[in-house]
Amino acid sequence: MTFPSNVLELRRIALGVAAFAAVAALSGCAGLGGVTGAPEPERGDDGAIAESGDADVFSIAVGDCMNDTTGTEVTEVPVVPCEEPHDNEVYASIMMEDGDYPGDEAVSTQADEGCTAEFETFIGVPYAESEIYLSTLTPTEQSWASGDREILCLAYDPAGQTTGTLEGAAR
Repeated sequence: MTFPSNVLELRRIALGVAAFAAVAALSGCAGLGGVTGAPEPERGDDGAIAESGDADVFSIAVGDCMNDTTGTEVTEVPVVPCEEPHDNEVYASIMMEDGDYPGDEAVSTQADEGCTAEFETFIGVPYAESEIYLSTLTPTEQSWASGDREILCLAYDPAGQTTGTLEGAAR
């Protein structure tokens, strides 16, 4: 999966301009779990991350919280329970259609459109009016060849780490 090169930079995307976002659910990427060799996250009975640590990017699910990672190609991410300070929260998962790899631009466009559309439902205000930013984890050509079709949408507060969920933050 790929982070846009500017994922860790503070940024706003004006209304009508594509936004970066990513959604995660075990559905699409679950079949790829373990591909990277990274560990699965420790989860509680409710399915939430129970223990901080590095986890296989393909095991990340909607509702998971994680800290920033470096690099543009990501195989594992530092996950944390959402009750602890964290940089990002996965708020949506978008599955792309099967077929040949559509190219970086098409993947980015679908991520932008899909994650922006899901943002208001999660945060409670339209992206263009929000203080919260979004970013994406998207399939690469290499991960696509292994069956990766999932776009993950991430919400984060540019002011710094958050504790708890951003769901319904309405800001």
